Amino acid sequence: MTALPESIQNQLELIQEKSDLNCVIRTRKESDISTAGTSSGFLSGKTLLIKDNISIKGEAITCASKVLEGYTSPYNATVIDRIESEGGVILGQTNCDEFAMGSSTEYSVFGSAKNPFDAARVTGGSSGGSAAAVAAGLADMALGSDTGGSVRQPAAFCGVYGLKPTYGRVSRYGLVAFASSFDQIGPFAKTAEDTASLFVSIAGHDPKDATSSKKSVPNLQDCLDAPLPKSIGIPRAFLKKGLNPELASKINELESFCETEGISIVDVDLPHAQYAVSTYYILTMAEASSNLARFDGVRYGARKSDENVQELYNQSRSEGFGPEVKRRIMLGTYILSSGYYDAYYAKAQKVRQLIKKDFVDAFESVDLILLPTAPTEAFKIGENLDDPLAMYLSDLFTIPMSLAGVPALNIPAGKFSSGLPAGLQLVGNYFKEETILSFSRRVEQARVFTYD
Repeated sequence: MTALPESIQNQLELIQEKSDLNCVIRTRKESDISTAGTSSGFLSGKTLLIKDNISIKGEAITCASKVLEGYTSPYNATVIDRIESEGGVILGQTNCDEFAMGSSTEYSVFGSAKNPFDAARVTGGSSGGSAAAVAAGLADMALGSDTGGSVRQPAAFCGVYGLKPTYGRVSRYGLVAFASSFDQIGPFAKTAEDTASLFVSIAGHDPKDATSSKKSVPNLQDCLDAPLPKSIGIPRAFLKKGLNPELASKINELESFCETEGISIVDVDLPHAQYAVSTYYILTMAEASSNLARFDGVRYGARKSDENVQELYNQSRSEGFGPEVKRRIMLGTYILSSGYYDAYYAKAQKVRQLIKKDFVDAFESVDLILLPTAPTEAFKIGENLDDPLAMYLSDLFTIPMSLAGVPALNIPAGKFSSGLPAGLQLVGNYFKEETILSFSRRVEQARVFTYD
């Protein structure tokens, strides 16, 4: 067996040293790591960690749930094949909310992940383990999945870049589904360039995923050096209720930078964004109740032995799923039930189309949209566990983009006065990730925000 390079060995040791953060739940065998990746490509020499809901052949995949205990993936997700073909080296898998359902990485069978900036604080979720691992230097990059903000919000809480690509831009083949019309795999990294490198490596059409787009993917140079946007829109009416004053100050700082670059700031209207949270949870809970029906104790993972088939199903699911997943399955089943489908699900689908139209209209006059990523700094572990609504509202500013399917990126925006990371969100038009990435790189180069 070829010995691992010293840099990778050091990173594996660092993962062990920082195991108290609980952001990496398992590392690969050295024999698997040594044969991963190639000597060339966009990701040559880069190390990666993968959220525990993305399949790696021969590795356990549990989605941080008891119900998949003991299950090993028989195949690679498309993104894994693409990472390794570009030279990336995958070290292991990261903690997350169970089946990606949560905003704090507290709903995990492995326990809560901890924020590298303050171990008493959450990492955000559901991809909190990936965000924290990159922030702590445990890998150069990581993958997460974003359904309603699960890449962007933890990226904001942990002070790293986190991109949700346009829906359909990245193959979902090998991603365990939560809400199929929302889910999108996205990258984490410490720099805009690394974020762009991972994005172009995993993006592109995949015949194994019927929802993946055939639109061409911009090359890396375009993502880094595309012309700056001519105008950036700010949805001030949407932000006026309860915007954190420190986040408002961060937006003002970026506005001042735009003025020096000759970029005009325009007020844009997203009139239906106020309905996004309720619309999102109606639709995603309905999709989750359908997608998670397959985990019955018969085909995958842990099985509770019982002579009665009905009891086998009941016990396997009751003991296998955690409280948040059960809550969403039950609510989703109710939403789809006879007599309530039209009142909830069908109406929510109509509102989703109105939200999408808001973005289409806004992008007729601006190239990017700017707003905060999360409404607050990272909250304390346990603070919102008994208040699901407060937990859901932490995705207030990320959910509208997920409903519309547009790309959005968290950019690190310095710190709050508390010393915790702050993040701002750049939203692009459909399949215009290069506009977001090139502008974020310019902001990074100009050191508009620092952690000093």
